[in-house]
Amino acid sequence: MQVMTDEAQRLAAVRRYQVLDTPPDGAFERITTLAARLFDVPIAIVSIVDADRIWFKSHYGLDVEQIDREPGLCASAVLQDGPWLVDDASTDPRTLANPLVAGEMGLRFYAGVPLTTNDGFNLGTLCVIDQQPRKLTDDEVASLSDLASVVMDQLELRLAARRTVELECELRRSAEVVARTLQQSLLPTRVPDVDGLDIAARYHVANCDQVGGDFYDVVPDTRGGCAVVVGDVCGKGTLAASMTGTVRWVLRATVADTWTPAGALGRLNSVLVNAQEDLDQYATAALVAVAPVRDGSTTVTVGLAGHPHPLLVRSGGTLERVGQTSPVVGWTLEAEYTEVAATMRGGDFLVLFTDGTLEVVAGHGATEDVAVAALLAPLAGRPAAEVADALDAALGEGVLRDDAAFVVVAVR
Repeated sequence: MQVMTDEAQRLAAVRRYQVLDTPPDGAFERITTLAARLFDVPIAIVSIVDADRIWFKSHYGLDVEQIDREPGLCASAVLQDGPWLVDDASTDPRTLANPLVAGEMGLRFYAGVPLTTNDGFNLGTLCVIDQQPRKLTDDEVASLSDLASVVMDQLELRLAARRTVELECELRRSAEVVARTLQQSLLPTRVPDVDGLDIAARYHVANCDQVGGDFYDVVPDTRGGCAVVVGDVCGKGTLAASMTGTVRWVLRATVADTWTPAGALGRLNSVLVNAQEDLDQYATAALVAVAPVRDGSTTVTVGLAGHPHPLLVRSGGTLERVGQTSPVVGWTLEAEYTEVAATMRGGDFLVLFTDGTLEVVAGHGATEDVAVAALLAPLAGRPAAEVADALDAALGEGVLRDDAAFVVVAVR
């Protein structure tokens, strides 16, 4: 292999391996220990030649971590191809001026083999040093070269591992961007304004690199009210995202005309069942028709498809579960859906949520009912955003194993 002599590129290669000033490493310590024992020398070093210093990744028998970059030894060895051998430094014109030779150390013997990268740059050396003159045999030079190759293999292995980690991080970042973009496309860009109502909605992702199956939507209808839905599609990823999109747009198309929650869920169920060859995909949903506000009150009509009951919190702090459980959508054409109506007045609010929300909130009390009541009852009469903030805080305190979505509908 031809050694590349451009110093700027060589230093760029040194930076690429990110080895300078790294902590001691057992693999390199074992190599220098072995080299010292094999060649019967007091000092063995793995050196990296920087712009103005020679830094020691491993230094057996020498209690320093770096020296100035002076010509004659490692600094000269990296400028050529093949071993750099000095039998007697006190008489070798290449090394006479080197401080390790002329100074207190009195170095006499030096044998260094460059650490050469796959693209031909010398990062430093594996060298053995003695204070007595000596000469290596051809077999010993070959053995030192083999050990230098082992050092380089370790450096290449660490570079490959770091690149693998960097690639995994980049792929994860890309997956997160794709997942976030796709997730956002499955949620409304904003919650619409509806006369007489105060609405807030939030979504929490359990795994930021994966599209979740939870969703919510708020859609104004032709009667001056709105449809509010919170649901959970089975599975994760693109298949779940596809089904979520289908659920949302079928419901949006349905509420554009005269509709009821039970009728909309029945239509959605038919679409999902007929669209599947194998009935292995399904969704749960809580769908609420919010009637126009009149005389300070409004009517909410709740249809459930295998989903947790929405909670109606009265202005006095009492809680009511609203709705009657019906089958999930997407499994069977024989499914029938019912609906339950309730009246809300000023200060009341309704919370629709996915089971990921309930799972975390319920962890704050002895039972699910106690935990939910303890969180929501003190918020009676508060604006929807304050209720949502309290739910956000509760989710932030717990371990989110599943995505969590919720919508708060308050009567002004």
